[in-house]
Amino acid sequence: MNEMEIEKWSTSKEVQEYLGISRDTLFSWIHHRNLPAYKVGRFWKFKLSEVDEWVRSGQAGDGLETMTKQRSANA
Repeated sequence: MNEMEIEKWSTSKEVQEYLGISRDTLFSWIHHRNLPAYKVGRFWKFKLSEVDEWVRSGQAGDGLETMTKQRSANA
């Protein structure tokens, strides 16, 4: 992304779909695993680049890895 591009904010629903996780998992990760999220009024907003970095750093733990393996097995 160059300096002139501004990353759009993503909603909690978009992040759930992007990661393939439930709403409960998303909010658990926000509160217990420090998933990068920003409260704007009553809504949570996310930058997908920050979410990707967080996942790559291993902070999602086994939850995302296990789910990815399950998806592969079901395909």
